[in-house]
Amino acid sequence: MTMTPSRWRAIAALFVVILAGLAAWYFPPNLGLDLRGGTQIVLEAESTERVEADAEATDRALEVIRGRVDALGVSEPTLARSGENRIIVELPGVEDPRKAAEVIGQTATLEFREVISPATAETQPEEGQVVLPDESGQQLLLAPPSLDGNGISDAQAAQPQNSIGSWVVNVDFNGEGRGPWSDLVSSACANAAGGQRIAIVLDQQVISSPQIQPDLCASGGGSTTSITGDFSSSEAADLAVLIKGGALPVPVEIIEQRTIGPTLGAAAIDASFEAALIGLALTGLFIVVIYRVVGFMATIALGIYTLIAYAILVWLGATLTLPGIAGFVLAIGLAIDANVLVFERAREEYQENPKSGLPPSLTTGFSKAWSAIIDSNITTILAAVLLFIFATGSVRGFGVTLTIGVIASMISALVVARVLAEWAVRRVPLRDHPRASGIAGTGRVRTFINERGPFIVKRAGLWVGVTAAVAIVSLVGVFGKGLNLGVDFTGGRIIEYSTAQQPDVDEIRSAVSDAGFPNAVVQESSGDGGDSNVTVRTEDLSDEEADQVRDAVASVSGDVEQIRDEQVGPSLGSELRTKALIAFAIALGAQMLYLAWRFRWTWALSAQLSLASVVLTVVGIFAWWGKTIDSVFLAAILAIIGLAVNDTIVVFDRIREHTGLRSGSSLRATVNEAILQTIPRTINTSLSALFILGALAVLGGDSLMDFSLAIIFGLVIGIFSTVFTASSLAVLLEERWPYDPDRDEKKQQVDPYAYVDNGRGDGAVL
Repeated sequence: MTMTPSRWRAIAALFVVILAGLAAWYFPPNLGLDLRGGTQIVLEAESTERVEADAEATDRALEVIRGRVDALGVSEPTLARSGENRIIVELPGVEDPRKAAEVIGQTATLEFREVISPATAETQPEEGQVVLPDESGQQLLLAPPSLDGNGISDAQAAQPQNSIGSWVVNVDFNGEGRGPWSDLVSSACANAAGGQRIAIVLDQQVISSPQIQPDLCASGGGSTTSITGDFSSSEAADLAVLIKGGALPVPVEIIEQRTIGPTLGAAAIDASFEAALIGLALTGLFIVVIYRVVGFMATIALGIYTLIAYAILVWLGATLTLPGIAGFVLAIGLAIDANVLVFERAREEYQENPKSGLPPSLTTGFSKAWSAIIDSNITTILAAVLLFIFATGSVRGFGVTLTIGVIASMISALVVARVLAEWAVRRVPLRDHPRASGIAGTGRVRTFINERGPFIVKRAGLWVGVTAAVAIVSLVGVFGKGLNLGVDFTGGRIIEYSTAQQPDVDEIRSAVSDAGFPNAVVQESSGDGGDSNVTVRTEDLSDEEADQVRDAVASVSGDVEQIRDEQVGPSLGSELRTKALIAFAIALGAQMLYLAWRFRWTWALSAQLSLASVVLTVVGIFAWWGKTIDSVFLAAILAIIGLAVNDTIVVFDRIREHTGLRSGSSLRATVNEAILQTIPRTINTSLSALFILGALAVLGGDSLMDFSLAIIFGLVIGIFSTVFTASSLAVLLEERWPYDPDRDEKKQQVDPYAYVDNGRGDGAVL
């Protein structure tokens, strides 16, 4: 039996679904810290006079820090180098990062120096020598270091025999350290002026300077020693961790620290899961009402898309973060967009030639929608990849899941949905009752537009002028009123508390101000179960100052629980701002080049100017509204860059087709007809996406609410921008620099998607 293309697609679809089911069953999800709770610390290595903080030195520092983290006993920690000189440390389950930060971030330059003699004000140290006070405060002249922490193999806190309450640190030297230790002991034993003492120096502080025992002088040093210093149990244990971990090759500074409580992460998972279910249900119901049987098949494919996207996510081991869940849910809208494109094209084909039947119309619909689907998905992936490259922290997860979602949506729409829809339209009941299929019949929206559709681009100059006016208002908001930049971009600290009673923000604000923080921004935020939390945003604070803020909040609201703590250094905030602008510029530039290749530079420029106006308008709305601009908002903007251009691509794809079919028609008439023909698809797709985003906005908490609102604004404004701005700009540019088919003949030959097969052999090129 000959295998037809439809049979191959059915086999491929079944194979993909089986693999996805197995992957989803056997691979557990890798949850980010913002979902399972814990602490993330970002360290930046700093160069010294002797050592450059390059990738090699940072890798050595990472291994030292890994040893310290292992000694802390944290379950499943994650450590990785980021860029040339940064280290990201993730500590699941660690809700009080202070101790971890103290141990992880200390330079711990451990040195063993011979005590030359007591020092006076007249003492002049030679090269390598230092003057430091010992434990009692006596100034000592110390020789250059004889060995450092790299010569140590182990260190353990212990209590000496017959000792009560006293703790020491026993140190074992490795092969690298035994020789220098023996030489140091011999030299110190012969130095009566220094009192036969050795100073053990940690980070330029003498922690112990014992006199060498006679038996140690007689033995020549051996391979072990004990550090004494009137340590408590915890002090000895911490010192043992630092010594055993070794000395960092370069100093490190904590530039970012984020702590999320497990309850906040669990609430975020529940809210996002509910949003996904509600969004899926509403989207599926809407599609079934609009497209009947084929819509039902697309809804089944939508559920399979969810399985495929999740399977790819866990199979790759990608970390699922809160913004990542948003990207996962948002990609549902992309999955249905491709089906809507296909079904609308199939409706047009059936209306033009109803005698051909349902299967040929559906097949042609898939064929004609292919180029628009490819172009729109590629532009979205470009934005998602740039988000992954330029964003940091959990927001990168949005770029990952959005990319995976786009890939899964294409598999779902072009393989799974096609198999199901083609099977349905070949059934006898639908052949006898074609209107039940959802393909036969034009629909009320299309009928209204065909009969009463306006001549939109007749006033192209007016629409461009309106767009310019809106841009000016947005710029006044951005530069006049100013942006409310979050700590991600400004640096500082933001702490969220769950309070024992309903918070009174005004009283808390007054208490925090009286505690010495008059510039702190105190706001109410949504909490778990509908309760309200308190968020305090300040400039950079020490841990002691953070405790004072907590006490001030507790003085008004009773017992408080810290559920989130984010601290970003000012240098990192400035860097993120720069990266955001770079990402925006590169995203527009990359899409511009791609669209110029796929269409023409006039159309590409129109699309990107229109898109820039959409982004500017969304930023302007947030500026006038006073909403926070943070890294999650950056994710929303780059998502808008990827999504809002889709509508423009669909219209331009239709214009490209009509240019070849109706070469005698005027440009404005052709463009206007393309706009009117694609409006039903735009309305149906946008409503489907708005169901998803609306569910996220209502159920997803404060951060996802702002994220969802930003994309909702972007999609709605993007629709108007496509219809009125992008098309009008394209008309004006094309009239100024018209299309020359002779000059672009080579382009037609190399662009495989420039030819659109409409099933009758009279394709179109542009």
